[in-house]
Amino acid sequence: MNNLSRVPRGINPHIPNAARMYDYYLGGKDNFAADREAAEKIMALGPSREICLANRRFLGRAVRHVARQGIRQFVDVGTGLPNQNNVHEVARRIHPDARVVYVDYDPVVIVHARALLAGTDDAIMVVQADVREPASILDATETKRLIDFSEPVGVVFLGVLHCLTDADDPWGVVAAFRERMAPESALVISHLTDDAHPEIGVAAREVYEKADAPLVHRSREAVTRMFDGFDVLEPGVTHVAEWRPDEPWETELAGSEWWYVGVGRKT
Repeated sequence: MNNLSRVPRGINPHIPNAARMYDYYLGGKDNFAADREAAEKIMALGPSREICLANRRFLGRAVRHVARQGIRQFVDVGTGLPNQNNVHEVARRIHPDARVVYVDYDPVVIVHARALLAGTDDAIMVVQADVREPASILDATETKRLIDFSEPVGVVFLGVLHCLTDADDPWGVVAAFRERMAPESALVISHLTDDAHPEIGVAAREVYEKADAPLVHRSREAVTRMFDGFDVLEPGVTHVAEWRPDEPWETELAGSEWWYVGVGRKT
């Protein structure tokens, strides 16, 4: 059973979807049989749920840190299906007036994000756009209405850039945002890697070849290049549990080695 009583137009429920697979890893119900079947294959390879939870914990720590540095506006690119501790929830614990634009391409994500935000104020908006076309995000009516790029902004790419091939040029995507971002803006990235488990990485990529988006593991060096033009904050581009953990035991959590993460400040 799932919560998708009706299939949004343009969605093929028989093709696994990366966002809905992620939802399944986290115990969500907004997915189809094809998503669950593909996700089960990935889960058989390793601690997928723990890997995804570690990524969500990093999101909370990173957004909290950026907000404490005074940033009150955020663009969350590739937001995925709503979960706990979304960007606006974390940021608004520090700045109740924080403004957030959520971006995703998947119609299922858009439907659920808008449902989640129903009844909230007009300082939180959802944009349907493709990360491979940065101008469609930066120049969207909702983005222009909420985000003042002459002031510091936090741009979040949480677990989305590994869905882009090298031909899609994820480095160029980040650079397009960097060009619009004011000094003292912040960049938050998490990106999957198979540096520690190359054989498992091959098997995982084979599963995603049948999904709606590829899986492209990258090295620490390749992820670090995405921060060109930014001062990377300590402890640098590192494994997810090593980025300013709230508790010492977090560094021992399973799956940390599957993520490279970092936060940069534009110079």
